[in-house]
Amino acid sequence: MDERKKKLSLWGILLAWLPFVPGILNAFKGITEQKATGLGAVAGGVAESLFWFGLVVTVVSEISAIVLLLKGFSRGHWVRSFFSVLSILF
Repeated sequence: MDERKKKLSLWGILLAWLPFVPGILNAFKGITEQKATGLGAVAGGVAESLFWFGLVVTVVSEISAIVLLLKGFSRGHWVRSFFSVLSILF
């Protein structure tokens, strides 16, 4: 049963952070191409990515992540529980 909760937690963390990965990568690509710096360059890449990835996919993945993280929550493993709570709150 503990192995199942571990897998659910890992899938939940992956789904929770997945919508932001393309935006972060796109932001770094834009920064290197245009030699831009600052929060505006990163925010532009993240905003463009979220538009591209789609609001529906983001909402579905976040709800799925919360469900998986709650199912995989284990009081005996404090590190996994910490990342589960952090991902749910994010």
